[in-house]
Amino acid sequence: MKKQPLGIYIHLPFCAKKCLYCDFASAPGTPAQMAQYFRVLSQEIRSFEGLGSLYTVRSVFFGGGTPSLVPEGYLRNVMRLLHELFEWEPDAEVSIECNPGTLTPEKCAAYREMGIGRLSLGLQSVHAEELARLGRIHSYREFEESFYAARRAGFRNINVDLMSGLPKQTKEMWQETLETVAGLRPEHISAYSLLLEPGTPFYERYGTPIGRMELPGEETEREMYRMTAKILQEAGYHRYEISNYAKEGYECRHNLAYWTGGEYVGFGQSAASYLNRRRFVNPAGAAEYLAFAKNAYAAYRNTRPQTEKEQMEEYMFLGLRTSRGVSAAEFSARFGKTFPEQYEKVIERYTALGFLGRRKGRIVLTEQGIDVSNPILSEFLLD
Repeated sequence: MKKQPLGIYIHLPFCAKKCLYCDFASAPGTPAQMAQYFRVLSQEIRSFEGLGSLYTVRSVFFGGGTPSLVPEGYLRNVMRLLHELFEWEPDAEVSIECNPGTLTPEKCAAYREMGIGRLSLGLQSVHAEELARLGRIHSYREFEESFYAARRAGFRNINVDLMSGLPKQTKEMWQETLETVAGLRPEHISAYSLLLEPGTPFYERYGTPIGRMELPGEETEREMYRMTAKILQEAGYHRYEISNYAKEGYECRHNLAYWTGGEYVGFGQSAASYLNRRRFVNPAGAAEYLAFAKNAYAAYRNTRPQTEKEQMEEYMFLGLRTSRGVSAAEFSARFGKTFPEQYEKVIERYTALGFLGRRKGRIVLTEQGIDVSNPILSEFLLD
């Protein structure tokens, strides 16, 4: 039996300081807590050893948290364990998220030596006042130092994360951020809009009617969205997913698996997996995860497989986020049936409104459709 490609996500929940908008499972950690976490993480990974006979590793992604805060030896041990347990594709993509201010030339060299080839830098903004409002621990100058340190270490695949829709952010400020970062010529840029997540300090401050007055208005946000596409496309980046832009050939293979129905397993606190039509998420709490991880594989085996309805919904909902969109032919090949009648009605309605288009046998969101994508995508959930 031919082995299938697999993505692996490793969640490292340690941060120097939690950003004010962040709702991920992350917190500062002591050396003792890190040591315990990696012992349990290794146990969890070993419990999935049986996957080695079914899959080959296509991508690995170290996320967090702040993986660049973790001593390199822990990461090296994880990489060795993954190579011990799994067969790897020759050109497997290995990424690590890094925060400016925690990345050193020595760490860059260590990452390269252990086989990490893609680095993702969390910048968000080039403006000091915006970084301060977000609770970031770094300056733009520290970002530049990290970026050039990575280049000198040999990284030729770098992503930069940016964020629009910030408190008191103007179109001019966002334009300067985009143009400054594009001028550095990273291979990939992720440009997200701020989300107010319940339970975060940002939600408490800006989730009220009065607080929202400090955020850009709906039309200003749309103009920022259009500005993003225009500036980055003119700089040589193509949009391959609603919020992601890349130079040709530098699309993030790990994230593409999320949007195209690929299989992946997540290890660590709050990590998500999709294996054999099963979706499951590890506990977010530190204590709960440490207890759960010892029997993680058994928990996966007890997870209910997705229904065909759920699989079809995800194929449409996630596929339409990408520039390739979805294909009726691929849908039929995967599910053995044509688009449900309800999909055709939704497609016809939004095509007539100019929000969906047809290109080379595929259905895609138009530029106007991307502006209002959330309500459109929600209509592909079957009753």
